[in-house]
Amino acid sequence: MADANSSSGPQTGDSPRGFAFALTAYLLWGFLPFFMKAVAHIPAAEVVAHRIIWSVPLAGLVLVWLGRTGDIKVALRSPRMIAMATLTAVLITINWGIYVWAIGAGRAIETALGYYVNPLFSIFLGAVLLKEKLDRAQMVAIALAAVAVAILAFDAGGLPWVSLGLCVSWAFYAFCRKALPIGPNQGFFLEVLILSVPAIGYIIWLESTGQGHFGDTGMADVLWLLSCGVVTAIPLMIYANGAKLLRLSTIGIMQYIAPTMIFIIAVFAFGEPFGTVKLIAFVFIWAALFIYSGPMLRSARNRRLAAAEIKAAE
Repeated sequence: MADANSSSGPQTGDSPRGFAFALTAYLLWGFLPFFMKAVAHIPAAEVVAHRIIWSVPLAGLVLVWLGRTGDIKVALRSPRMIAMATLTAVLITINWGIYVWAIGAGRAIETALGYYVNPLFSIFLGAVLLKEKLDRAQMVAIALAAVAVAILAFDAGGLPWVSLGLCVSWAFYAFCRKALPIGPNQGFFLEVLILSVPAIGYIIWLESTGQGHFGDTGMADVLWLLSCGVVTAIPLMIYANGAKLLRLSTIGIMQYIAPTMIFIIAVFAFGEPFGTVKLIAFVFIWAALFIYSGPMLRSARNRRLAAAEIKAAE
């Protein structure tokens, strides 16, 4: 998944094409739990390895089509670029691993919580690492999210590590990814290219020891694993091309689509338990997001009204 912090920069207007791209990506991410549930019988590490391996040719074809392969050649000659891409690659692998495992383990509600909290944690990260000033609404929203996490921790007798792991890994990924001086499609290809070396080695080891699911357990598993590249690369690249055509505030609101879908799927399709304590925690989270999103919604409304007035005056 992605958040407002991972876009290419501030936008001066929203493009209908960009909105369509971003909406498509978020809907695909929203339905992703169904795919991950279908491969839940395969260990999460193996699924992640195949996500990496089969994303490489897809991402590579996109770069060939865009005529941007030269950027990769330049990046591969830069040790600093390779080091930075390796760091972001490790962070996204951690995020993928937690997500795949959690869906298969029947903890999709916790993944939804993690992605709900993510934008608030990203704001907190900016305040701590970049000394960005928080306004009152942001501080209240972060405090409410912290209360929600504390409620869940108290109820479970420990921290909700799935939610926090997803939230923290993606926030740091987005933070570090902004420092990688390369386009979103090129950056994704560079990350999976770096990861493909250990991923291929891991798959070879699994297959040689009879633990793998690529070919030994039937054609269905082969097709599922081959599809890992499609469900990984396509939404990310669709999102990357949509985000650069949208305002950050628009992306900030749209990013709630996927976790909302995951939450609904977890409760109504997967039948995961959702008791009173979780309900209370989610009410705090939804209140925090409402407070956080309010200024963005008002700003977007004011821009639309201003644009309408200018058009009427012409």
